[in-house]
Amino acid sequence: MPACNADIFQIYLNEFSKHNPEEFKIITLDNGAFHKAKSLIIPENIVLIFLPPYSPELNPAENMWAIMKRKFTNKLHKTLDDVSLFITGSVKKISAKKIKKTCSFPYIFDSINWTI
Repeated sequence: MPACNADIFQIYLNEFSKHNPEEFKIITLDNGAFHKAKSLIIPENIVLIFLPPYSPELNPAENMWAIMKRKFTNKLHKTLDDVSLFITGSVKKISAKKIKKTCSFPYIFDSINWTI
């Protein structure tokens, strides 16, 4: 998607709701402002649960951001296109195995609902 805002998040919610519509979906989110926009209409088969503020230890994605930040630090990019190419290339080099290892917080794998 071209942006992270309430309109785009609404599209995501609507489309996710349509996928297996009989299924009840629970989405755990950080406290991004667009996740809590008053304009959002949450579909009936979705509930949003928010992580406590300032709790990166509960969000496995934070470990992935840390890897990306280390790769990005002290690099000179002359244009935004160069930045985009660097990030895209870096993301493509990360294997599924690396993501699982990086995001494998014990509480996730202890859950009876986790599937790999």
